[in-house]
Amino acid sequence: MAQVSVTINGRQFRMACEDGQEGHLMELARELDSRISGLRAKFGEIGDTRLTVMAAITVADELAEAGLRVRRLEEELAALEGARVAASDRNRAVQASIASALSTAAERIEGITKKLNTSISASGSVAIG
Repeated sequence: MAQVSVTINGRQFRMACEDGQEGHLMELARELDSRISGLRAKFGEIGDTRLTVMAAITVADELAEAGLRVRRLEEELAALEGARVAASDRNRAVQASIASALSTAAERIEGITKKLNTSISASGSVAIG
């Protein structure tokens, strides 16, 4: 387990994290410190605890909004997947219909060719097809 020293709101904190996560933890601490600094600039000196709570609530609100966006996107993805499956099913049905129509046309052409060959052979000419 790695140890990292971070500064938030002018105070140093020693934090533990998994090995390899030190940079990420330091970036998160910088982000929180930046939020607290922004709130201090906006509201003035209203107390460290209140600034920290306001920053935490801001982060929690953003997290909740991101969660809602993720759920909406998951629902949209599920709907699109359903539409894709339906379109694929329709495509297979259309392909089957086209194949059937082509098969029927080929059978009709073969039938016409047989009739023509029968007519031609009866008249003594050379058969076709």
